Amino acid sequence: MKRLIITLCLALGSFVVGCSDDFQRGVEAYNKGDYATALKEWTPLANLGNVKAQYNLGLMYDMGKGVLQDYKEAVRWYQLAAEQGYSSAQHNLGLLYFNGQGVPQDHQIAVEWITLSADQGKAESQKNLGIIYRDGEVIPQDYQTAAKWFELAATQGNITSQVNIGFFYYNGLGVPQDYQEAVKWMTLASEQGSPQAQHNMAYFYFNGQGVKIDKVYAHMWASIASSNGFENAKGLLEALDKEMTPSQIEEAEKLARECVKKNYNGC
Repeated sequence: MKRLIITLCLALGSFVVGCSDDFQRGVEAYNKGDYATALKEWTPLANLGNVKAQYNLGLMYDMGKGVLQDYKEAVRWYQLAAEQGYSSAQHNLGLLYFNGQGVPQDHQIAVEWITLSADQGKAESQKNLGIIYRDGEVIPQDYQTAAKWFELAATQGNITSQVNIGFFYYNGLGVPQDYQEAVKWMTLASEQGSPQAQHNMAYFYFNGQGVKIDKVYAHMWASIASSNGFENAKGLLEALDKEMTPSQIEEAEKLARECVKKNYNGC
């Protein structure tokens, strides 16, 4: 069984407003790498029910910051915060259940916690649910539900979800096939630097799917994707080089350089 590949929700810096002085001292200490002081400040607050302190202690034990890594302790603190409705704690608790860290592995409980977080708008949770429903390894495969979660996360700028929902629209998985929607989402992911999306944009221009056929732009995106390490783009570049004139290739290379300078925006 594959482990869900994600990033823990980290939110220490967002707790400044409305926190007690003790909590804020813990935030400042943590950000300086003084984990002992952070632990000292947050533990009493967590024991009194402060949801953010509970979450942060869970994070410290989860990551082994200032304490020995202890997934059981991470689960204990995440659970307390999650039961108070704290979405980041729900997300991370779901991951521990998914991977069987600190608790017996239970994918159903994992999905329940991650869904609670996703329902509150947590993009990382929405993305993970998209992956879970897309792959169908731990619950029945459901492209329609996967597409729903991917699109919600993509709308918040989650790059993985933008690539996935673009792929879903391209292939008509869980949504009506719509090449223009596929181009829309792949463009957004390309502008964030996704080599896979940039490679897909090259194919859209090469085949005229959702956009007009344009070998210059196809070469531009393929060149960018290749320079960003996407190996499959090399084959498309070789095919384009055989079909294009030297002046077209020169123009494409110029556009690629300009696009990189613009951080892929407005290309």
